[in-house]
Amino acid sequence: MQPPDPLTRLVRGLDLEEIRADVFRARTGAGAERLFGGLLLAQSVVAAGKTVHGRHLHSLHASFLRPGRSRIPLELAVERLRDGRSFVTRRVTGAQSHEATIVATASFTSPSRGVSHQDPMPDAPDPEGLPDYEDLRAATLGAPRRSDVAVELRVCDADPTGHGEALPAYRRVWIRPRGQLPADPLLHAAMLVFSTDRTLLRVAARPHGPVWSMRDAASLDHAVWIHDARAFDDWVLYVCESPVAVGERWRSARCTAATAAASSPWRRRGCSGSEVALIEK
Repeated sequence: MQPPDPLTRLVRGLDLEEIRADVFRARTGAGAERLFGGLLLAQSVVAAGKTVHGRHLHSLHASFLRPGRSRIPLELAVERLRDGRSFVTRRVTGAQSHEATIVATASFTSPSRGVSHQDPMPDAPDPEGLPDYEDLRAATLGAPRRSDVAVELRVCDADPTGHGEALPAYRRVWIRPRGQLPADPLLHAAMLVFSTDRTLLRVAARPHGPVWSMRDAASLDHAVWIHDARAFDDWVLYVCESPVAVGERWRSARCTAATAAASSPWRRRGCSGSEVALIEK
């Protein structure tokens, strides 16, 4: 029997077990590395959403308190902060071995009519024919291509092969699941949130020279606003930009369906704590 494909494994990781009222257990896999922050975000979305009916995700604001660890179950406790006519608010605390790993506040709402506007979509080449992010990563690092990635990325603004060149803190990528998701709006929202944590860290490092395999980073905060509760079943243009980096750097990104923002400390290996740098996982 063939092992499940990466998207199927990720969907299983978002299938939470309710162990008591408003408390859920999530799988964390059998890897040896720390958990990808996007997985913790997506699992928090699902846990919060399981206590809400008839609403879709409007926003998520999360703080990463400790690195998530594989092989240790994640327990997600949901607190029902408010059930209003327009918005429902939940707070999720994720813990491993009785230590808090992530704290997230999720807001849900219903579709409504009213004032609306949106900037024009940035120009971008068609995703078909653009390089796959995993191919670029493997070629740059001289490492095997990863085959366990559930989200496909096509890069509009690839890094040059030369070293030391400063680049704008801006990049466009196309993202989509590597396969078809079940017809569950909450799962689609969680997958979109999961995807917002891909490639975003790396954008802030582009003005500072080479970043591959030589720098460390860890997310501190992550926020996402869902503007359009559409199905995540096709290409979405993800525009990432980092307007400022001062010791503790801010990053932000936007697409037609959502906006994400986050902050992270990043330090160059072997240098003093006042020097900052970054690696993309």
